[in-house]
Order: sequence, then C-alpha cells, then structure tokens
Amino acid sequence: MGSFQAPPGMRSSALLETSCGYLLQELQMIWNEVGEDQSEREKVLLELEQECLEVYRRKVDRANMSRARLHQELAESEAEFTHLLLSLGERSLPGRPEKMSGTIKQQLDSITPALREMRLRKEERVNQFRAVQGQIQKISAEIAGQSEYDDSITNVKVNENDLSLKKLEEYQNELQRLHNEKNNRLQQVEKYIAAVHNLSATLGMESSMIITKVHPSLNELCGISKNISDSILAKLNSTVESLQEEKQKRLEKLHQLGKALKNLWSLMDTSYGDRYLFSHVIDQLSVSSAEVSDPGSLTLDIIQQAEAEVKRLDQLKASKMKELFLKKQNELEEICNKSHMEIPSRSEMENILNLINTGEIDYAELLMSIDEQISRAKEEASSRKSIMEKVEKWILARDEERWLEEYSMDENRYSVSRGAHRNLRRAERARVTVNKIPALVDSLIAKTKSWEEERRKDFLYDEVPLLAMLEEYNLSRQEREEEKQRQRIKKVQSQVVVGQQNFTTSRPSTSNRRLSNKSLNGGFGNASPLNRRLSLSIQQLGSNGKNSVSLGTSFIKEGKKEQGKRIFPRPNFTSQLRDDTASVVSTFSGPLSP
Repeated sequence: MGSFQAPPGMRSSALLETSCGYLLQELQMIWNEVGEDQSEREKVLLELEQECLEVYRRKVDRANMSRARLHQELAESEAEFTHLLLSLGERSLPGRPEKMSGTIKQQLDSITPALREMRLRKEERVNQFRAVQGQIQKISAEIAGQSEYDDSITNVKVNENDLSLKKLEEYQNELQRLHNEKNNRLQQVEKYIAAVHNLSATLGMESSMIITKVHPSLNELCGISKNISDSILAKLNSTVESLQEEKQKRLEKLHQLGKALKNLWSLMDTSYGDRYLFSHVIDQLSVSSAEVSDPGSLTLDIIQQAEAEVKRLDQLKASKMKELFLKKQNELEEICNKSHMEIPSRSEMENILNLINTGEIDYAELLMSIDEQISRAKEEASSRKSIMEKVEKWILARDEERWLEEYSMDENRYSVSRGAHRNLRRAERARVTVNKIPALVDSLIAKTKSWEEERRKDFLYDEVPLLAMLEEYNLSRQEREEEKQRQRIKKVQSQVVVGQQNFTTSRPSTSNRRLSNKSLNGGFGNASPLNRRLSLSIQQLGSNGKNSVSLGTSFIKEGKKEQGKRIFPRPNFTSQLRDDTASVVSTFSGPLSP
C-alpha cells in the first residue's frame, strides 16, 4: 500500500486534516491486517499525537520568530527612515503615505523603496558634507600655515546626525568666507611681494633673497603653494616697513648731501659740468619718499659717491674759505686802520683759522658775521669821516706847529743862505695854520661830543679817546702859552735891568749882546721836547689794545670803553717849564752878574 500524497498547491488546515484522516485510516487498516494489540495501537497513536503537537509547536515558534523578526525589521526600517528624515532635515518623503496598512510584509514592502531612496540621499548628502568640510579644513590649514596638509577627504569626519541643507549651507558659507579670506591673503602677499620688489629695485637690493628669507614658499621658483599665515603676513609687513624706513633714511641722507652740494656749489661757484655729474642727487631734493620709485635711485653707491664728493668739496671749501676769510679780514683791518678804529686780535683770527681747518665752524655764518662786521665798520668809518678829516688837519697843523717851534729856535734862520727864503715863506704859512688850531680843536671837540652822544660810546683814535687827546692838547697848549707869556715878561724885565745898568756902567760889547741874545734864544728853545712828545703820542697810538672777544659778535664795540685806560698821561708841563725857565734865566743873567 503506497503512501498518501496531498495534491500540490493545497495548504489549508482542512486539507491537512483530510490527509491526516486518510493516513490514520490507512494505519488502522494495516493494524487490522497485522492484528496489532489495542494497547500498542493506543501507544502509537499517543506518540503520533505528541509528535504532531511537537511539529505544530515548532512551526508556531518559527512563525512567531518570523513575525517578530518582521516586526523588528519594520520597526527598524521605520526608525531608520524617521532618523534619515530628521538627519536630512526633511519632514516626509513624497509618495509615501504617513500611515501604512496591510500585513507586516506589505508594510515592509511599502517602506523599503522609500528607505532605499533616503539612504541614497544620505550618502549623497554625506559626500557633499565631506567635500565641503574637506575644503574648509584644507583652506584653514593653508591660512594656519600648515603647508603639508593631507587633502584626502577620507580623513574628514562628518556628523551624520545633522545632514540638513541648513547645516550644509552653513558649511558652504564658511567655505566661501575662507575662500574670500584666502584670496584676500593671497592678494596681500602679492602686494607685499610687489612692494618688496619695487623697494629692492629702488634701493639696489636682491629681492628674491629677501623674499626667500621671509619664507621659501613665497619664491615662485620653489613650486609650492604660498604660505599665507598670519605670521608670514606679519613678517612681510615688517620687511616692507623696514625697507621703507631704509628708503626714507637714504632719501633723507641724500637730501642732506644734495643741500650740502648746492651750498658748496654756490659758495665756490662750481662749473655746470661738475654739477651735472650729481644732478640726479639734486633732482631728489623736491620729491618725497612715496614719489621715489625709479630703480637704482637710492643705492648705496650713489650715496657713497655723493658723500665722497661732499667730503672733497668740504676740503676744497676749507682751503678757499681760509683764503676768503683772510681776504675779508684784510679788508676789515684796512678799513679799521684807515679810520684808526679797533681791529680784531691776531689770536682770535688764529683760533678761527684753526676752526676752519678742522671744519668745526659754520662757514655761512662765519662769512655772514664778518660781512656784517665789515658793513658796520664801513658805516662807522663813514660816520667818522668828517671828524677824521679834521683830525688829519689837526695832526698836520701840529706838525707845522712843531716845525715852527724848531724853526723859531734856529739862530741862523735869518742868515742869507741857500733855501732860507723858502723857510721864511713856510714859516709864514705855518703861523697862519697854527693860528687856526684853536678853532679847529674846538670844532673837533664839538663834533666828537655830538658823535659820542649819538652813538653812546667814546670816539677812539687808535684805541685812545679822542676827546681826552684834544683836552690834553688844549691844556698843554694853554700851559705853553702861559709859559711863553712869563718868558716875555722876564725878558722885558731883564731888558729893563740891562738898560738901567747901561746908565751906570760902560756899554757892553757887541759880542756880549750876541751872547745874551744867544742865551735868550737857547732858553726858549727848551719847549720843543714837550711839543715833540704830544705829537709823537698822537702818531704812535696803539696797536696793543684789547681786542674784541669774537668775530661772531659785533666787531665795533657798542659799549663805552672804561675811561682813562688809554688816555695819555699828562706830563708835568708846569714843573718842567719852570725848570727850563730857571735855566734860561740863569744862563741869561750869568754874564751880567757882578
């Protein structure tokens, strides 16, 4: 008897029960034929029942497990879908109903395509985040100065819990900001590099060495991306500032040298050919540091050449200034000597010449000072001119007065000799001149006092106050006149005594009268040393007075000299003339004494 097989395609419980019934009938038929014991039959049937229950139980457990697994998959799918919606920042997926119905498998079949699409969206969004964040990290590393940065995006960690478009937009905005900052920094770096090139060209320096010293990446020959970190920008800024300071220093130095060259050229009247060699230095005088941009215009060679030229001209100027100063000094001394004014001391002039040789004096101020002194000396000489003309007349009149006194003492002045008539005519002219001396002296005193009141200082003649000389002369002249008057009285008295004696004694011989006249003339001749002394004092006034302390101050002293320093000591004319008179009287009365 063959086994029963259920028809294919039948899976219902009724079919199962029918199949089991057929099998049970077939088993009963077998037992009947065999003659199986009833207890054995019950035992087999119990085993069959237990085995069926066990099979059912296993099947039910498997079904429960499958259902639970499907429920878990559905829950996980729904949770993942919800998480993806939240992480991607979306509320729902178009085309998927909010509430699902049907069996678990139907629900799974409904959510699986949506979940697959959300996973694809997530992967795409993660790639976008990774690319943006990778660029942000790369640019941030470049800005931070990290030249060796691994640009692989696999190292980028993306926060998958927040993949919203809003967050992506934030990263994109940050990336754009970093791009802008990078471009700005690159522009600054290029600007600094261009400034270094321009300044180096102007100063005659090697720009590539300066830039490489800041950072090798800034040199285009290195072939690596430029470092645009804050420290590099600070170094570039410091380098540009130092180059600008050096440029300003060199320009100021060149300005000083240019001004010195112009002053030296003007002072020494340098030819156009010599000036043309340094015209580029003079051209820089009127420009500022920002306007100087020509390559090689501020090199050290140009400054050194200008310094050498200034040094050469300074040495030449010292020699010429010495000659010019000596020339002006001689002019000043000539003016002072001609007007009998004070002149600078030789020691002061030697000190100034030493300063000229050492270059420790401002030549322009020195020339200005001595020109001012010459101008003041000329002005004072002009104000003294009328007085000096009268002084010259007075000196000439004094010479005539002295000559007349000497001539009057000559016993042979009336003798008939060769040239005697010329002396007589000169004596007549001398008497006329001598008679004008008092009026001339009075006029001189009046003019001198007026000059001193106007100038508020003493009028010095060879460092001696002129008024003191004139007053001394008037006093000595008055004393001489008084002495002459006394001599005349004595002479008259002596003649009276002689006449009385002639009545009582015999007439004296001719030789005795000659002797008396000779003695009388000899007695009056003793006044000549006095006249010669005053004339000699006027002519030999001093070259040994005190000098002005400095050429930088006014050469012509503005203050009055101390009174009485250079005034001639007035000789004791009275006592001397009395001695001379006593000698004359003694000589004249000697032969007549009994």
